[in-house]
Amino acid sequence: MKVVACTWMLFSMCLLGHRLIVYGEADEGQVLNNFLDSRLSRKPSPVMRLPAPFDVDTDSIQPQDGSMEADKISALPGQPDGVDFNLYSGYVTVDSKADRALFYYFAESPENSSTNPLVLWFNGGPACSSLIGAMAELGPFRVNNDGKTLSRNNYAWNNGQLPFNRDERTLHRIPGRSRLFVFKYDLGLSSMGDKSTAKDAYRFLINWLERFPQYKTRNLYFAGESYAGHYVGNGWIDDRTDYLGRYDYLWTHALNSDETNKGIHTYCHYFNDTDPEQCAKFINKSRIERGKIDWYNIYAPRCQLNSSSSDSINGFDPCSNHFISSYLNRADVQTALHAKVSAWDICNLKMYRGWTDKATTILPIIKNLMANGIRIWLYSGDLDSIVPVTSTRYAINKLKLPIKTAWRPWSTDEEVGGYVVEYDSLTFVTVRGAGRLVPSYQPARALAMISSFLGGALPPPVLIQNKNRR
Repeated sequence: MKVVACTWMLFSMCLLGHRLIVYGEADEGQVLNNFLDSRLSRKPSPVMRLPAPFDVDTDSIQPQDGSMEADKISALPGQPDGVDFNLYSGYVTVDSKADRALFYYFAESPENSSTNPLVLWFNGGPACSSLIGAMAELGPFRVNNDGKTLSRNNYAWNNGQLPFNRDERTLHRIPGRSRLFVFKYDLGLSSMGDKSTAKDAYRFLINWLERFPQYKTRNLYFAGESYAGHYVGNGWIDDRTDYLGRYDYLWTHALNSDETNKGIHTYCHYFNDTDPEQCAKFINKSRIERGKIDWYNIYAPRCQLNSSSSDSINGFDPCSNHFISSYLNRADVQTALHAKVSAWDICNLKMYRGWTDKATTILPIIKNLMANGIRIWLYSGDLDSIVPVTSTRYAINKLKLPIKTAWRPWSTDEEVGGYVVEYDSLTFVTVRGAGRLVPSYQPARALAMISSFLGGALPPPVLIQNKNRR
C-alpha cells in the first residue's frame, strides 16, 4: 500500500476506535471545551514526537471472525431509493488476546470504485464518535428530522463532482474530481490516549486491508477534525497557541470583554500561570459573557427541539445530533450496521475522563512529516469558536515556514468560498461561512476543498467575469 499524503495532519497517529460504539451524554464541542478548560491550569504533558519508521510486522495481523462479504450492508432502514454504491460495516480485531476490535463504516464511491483513492475520516472529542461525520457531515446520507429516514447527501465525499446546474464551467474549475472512498469507525470502552490510539489504529488499518485486499494498492489519505488533530485532523495541535487563539477569537468577535481577555492572558497556565484560581474565574466569566450560543457556529441558531419549526443553515439542522442519536439507537439500524451495542451516543464520557496520554503539541510531528515530503492541509471554518481559525494561524506561525503562494480568496461558483495560503509542504485553507463541522454548514465548499487536495492543486481562484456594457 502506498501512503501518499495526510489530508490534514498526522500520519503516524492514524486511526481511532475500539470495540463498542460509544455512549455517554455530551457532544463533540462540549467534550473538547471541557477538556481544554481542564488543562488551562495544569502543567503541560510531554511533547509528542514521531516514532521510528516501522514496516508491517506479523504481530500486527490478527485472527479475524469477519469478512468483506459478511460486512456488506444490504440496505439501511429508511434509506432513499437509487443507492448506487456499496456500504460495509463491522468489526476488525486489533488485539485477539484482549478481545478488542474496532468498528468501521465504509461507503464506496458510485463510479470508478476499482481505482479511486481511500479516504479515512476521524472525529475528535477526544472519545467522540466518527459516525458524527458519517451522518451529519460528509457521509452519503443525512438523517431526516423524523429520526427514522435518510436522505441522500449530494455533496458526500464519496462523490467527486460538485452537483452544480447553473454553470457547467464551474465543474471544470474543480480539480481532482475523482470519487472518494470514505470509511469511519468508533470508540469503545478502554483506557485510551494518544499513543494507544496510534497502536490500535495502525493494527486496525493493517487488518482492514487484509479483509479488503483490493485497496492495498490505492492512494491513502487521512482527514478529520477537532481533537483528531492529534492523530490526523484540523484542530487541536498545539496547546499554547490553541488556547491563545481560542480566547482571542472570542474577544475579536465581540463575544468577550477586554477585561476578560486580559485576565485570561494574565492568569491562565498556558499564558503565564500566575494564579490558577484567577484563571478559573476569568474562564467562567468568558462563558457568561458569550452567553448561550452555538459554539460550533457563533452565528447559527441553537437547537430548539420543542419549536414548531427548526431553523437551518444551508439545509443543516442544528438539532441533527438528536435525530442521529434517535436513528442509530433503533434496533433495526444497529442490526443493519452489524453493531453489537445496546445504546449509542455521540461521545463516551467515561473514556474521555480516562484519556491520560495527552501531548502538549504535535508540531514536531508536522515538521517531520513535511521534511519527509508528506503533503499536509489544515482547514478551519471561520465561524468556529472552539478551535478557531486564529488558533490554527498561531500554530502555523510557530513553524516559521516560507510562503510559497500568498494569501488569496478561492471560490466554487463565482463566489468567495474561503481563503488559502500555501507554504512548503503545508497549506492552510479557511471555509467562509462554515462552523466547526465544515461539511455540514458548507457542503459544496467542503467538497471543493477536498477535491482540490486530491487533485494536487489549490482551491480554484475567484474568477472575475468582464461583461460588456451597452
